[in-house]
Amino acid sequence: MTQLRAFKQVDVFTSSPLGGNPLAVIMEGAGLSDEQMKAIARWTNLSETTFVLPPENPQADYRVRIFTPDTEFPFAGHPTLGTAHALLESGIALKTPGQIVQECGLGLVTVKRFDDGALAFAAPEAVLTEFSDAPISAALNSEAIETQLPVTVADMGIRWLLVPMKSADAVLAINPDVVEFERLMRKARVDGVMPFGPLDGVAERYEVRGLLTERGSLVEDPVTGSANACLARYFQAQGVELDYRVRQGTAIARAGRLSVTYAADGLWIGGQTLTVIEGTLRL
Repeated sequence: MTQLRAFKQVDVFTSSPLGGNPLAVIMEGAGLSDEQMKAIARWTNLSETTFVLPPENPQADYRVRIFTPDTEFPFAGHPTLGTAHALLESGIALKTPGQIVQECGLGLVTVKRFDDGALAFAAPEAVLTEFSDAPISAALNSEAIETQLPVTVADMGIRWLLVPMKSADAVLAINPDVVEFERLMRKARVDGVMPFGPLDGVAERYEVRGLLTERGSLVEDPVTGSANACLARYFQAQGVELDYRVRQGTAIARAGRLSVTYAADGLWIGGQTLTVIEGTLRL
């Protein structure tokens, strides 16, 4: 028997359609098996697909499971904001007005909604470990690594290797050697690598990229919430708590924009989200 389930595809961390990171949201995930969820995620073939479920924690407004075409993540940034956007747009009744509490594999994550429609999630804590590996330059095909800052593994349920570069141009010039890059990822035991470098003369302070491999091929994530949350925790650990904006996706013709806000009630990673496709999934 054919089942119809509400479905949305949203664009996260952008104010213009097709400029950010797409996410598939299956609005009615209850009753789907793990294998069905994996099959749907493989079929959408996006970096992540989320499935909305009834919460198990009484404090949560909903529960979400986050799948890539290959695996399940306990937490990820752009799926968190994209799912919250889809539910708000569909009229979800919140337990606390103006605030969403999402339940995921990492636990409870709070999402704020601002007057301009932007959403921001409270960045989880991260475990930061300095990392030293001589072939980093070979893996990135770049000698422009900023040695005054530490290369660091940040673990936030998803693990990112943060690599400081001397400039935004140096970030954009990176053209990884896939063999060396995969070796670096294995040694660091990370899900991806985020090089970052300072920008001058624009509203954003940093240019960043989210680089990873899938099935032996280099992949670039258009805009990455979890990696930027890790980077914000990295700066915090360096004793810097200044609000800033990030530009991501430039190298692949995207217009990703994120805001980082250090506040008394937490560290917030935010941006705009748009719905691009809305309909039903037939199973």
